Amino acid sequence: MEASTGLEVELCNECIEWAKEEKRTFLRQALQARLVGLYLDTKDYTRALQLGSKLLKELKKLDDKALLVEVQLVESKVYHNLSNNPKSRAALTSARTTANGIYCPPKLQASLDQQSGILHAEEKDFKTAYSYFYEAFEGFDSIDNPKAVSALKYMLLCKIMLNSPDDVQSIISGKLALRYSGSQLIAMKSIANASHNRSLSEFQQALNTFKQELTEDPMIRTHLDALYDNLLEQNLSRIIEPFARVQIEHVAKLIALPLNLVEKKLSQMILDKKLHGILDQGSGILVVFDETPVDKTYESTLELVHEMGKVVDALYSKAKKLQ
Repeated sequence: MEASTGLEVELCNECIEWAKEEKRTFLRQALQARLVGLYLDTKDYTRALQLGSKLLKELKKLDDKALLVEVQLVESKVYHNLSNNPKSRAALTSARTTANGIYCPPKLQASLDQQSGILHAEEKDFKTAYSYFYEAFEGFDSIDNPKAVSALKYMLLCKIMLNSPDDVQSIISGKLALRYSGSQLIAMKSIANASHNRSLSEFQQALNTFKQELTEDPMIRTHLDALYDNLLEQNLSRIIEPFARVQIEHVAKLIALPLNLVEKKLSQMILDKKLHGILDQGSGILVVFDETPVDKTYESTLELVHEMGKVVDALYSKAKKLQ
């Protein structure tokens, strides 16, 4: 039962009330766990956390560890969607700790691995994230769960973010991935090609062509935004490199992007110290400065004083022994 029509929440609440009246505690808890998941799907995070917190207290007193893991996992997803990554990690750690002590069904184990991968990707640890997504993919694939496609997409995303877009083709043409060939994987391959060619136009074209496949998943969208931003910076740096003074309008024409967007990005690069220069907005000119070499005099002096301190301490120790 998925939260697609909005009627599922209402139906679930009715079933919970019936279970309460009939004093069927275990059924009520299972239904409430499902309701927490439906609240997550409908983005009603406040109710999800309220019900989840109450349910967790109950489940910790009982022996239904599998249901406890499910609720802890949903709690982790809710906190992640609220951008509270520390609490999301804490909830996931609790879920994995509980899962270690029981037999975990393949679907639940794969879901845990996928959530672990998502949180590692948030921390830019794409190598570890890839390992978790691979485990999740194998788990979902073993039970023919459609979520295997998402895990596979996340694997490809990690390779792209690790600057290994060439690996994308070898993964897509692999034995396990062949059965999932379709628009989802073609979309990721297009992004990989754009990343390999450092082409903003190809990247934008891929986003427009595969809008549904690439922008509807928040996980994919977030990291592709970061990738696009990185590509834009690289392209701007390459264009600006030969110039000491250049019209911003000329830069915008060369990169084929709107003037206001280019101006905004250049300002951000200057503030982030990724570009040494100033924007003369009155005349619409970017003035690029030569990078000044870092003066290491202070560092060398501090190191010298530190070493001299060691020598003085050693001499003091020897003098003390002689006395």
